Amino acid sequence: MKGSGGTEGGVGQFFIGLVLAGLAIYLFFDSVRVTTGVGLVSGGVHALMGRRGGGGGFGETTSMGIIFVPFVIAVIALFYDAKKKWGWWLLYFSVAVIGVEILSRIRFFMNTKLTHLLGMMVLFAAGIGLILRSLRDESKRANHEASQQTDGADVEDDAKA
Repeated sequence: MKGSGGTEGGVGQFFIGLVLAGLAIYLFFDSVRVTTGVGLVSGGVHALMGRRGGGGGFGETTSMGIIFVPFVIAVIALFYDAKKKWGWWLLYFSVAVIGVEILSRIRFFMNTKLTHLLGMMVLFAAGIGLILRSLRDESKRANHEASQQTDGADVEDDAKA
């Protein structure tokens, strides 16, 4: 029966390795917490205004709704006349700025104990090891070991004679 990678056998090892590696990846992502902070655009605006970090004080904001103004202007211009190229460029630019702002605000924190992290690493390494082992052709290995055993028996027979 053909197994993983077209080699003989190893299907069970492959799936056990896949489960171990998948479990490790799930546990890793489950322990990562995602929060938001100050983004590139809002951080630059705060720096220009002499402020540090996010909001909290009177009159400060972390929402930076001002980045939606070009988007709204572009939508108004395009509904008025969809042939205006500057309206399309402003729309593309504002969507890009909004996307960069959202992505730049994301902060990742790993919230796990060292023993749990080591366990995840062992699970992942064991899974990958089993997957790679399953891709090896076991029939060639068995034939090689059998030929070594018969070569050893021939040497013993020659020594007895």
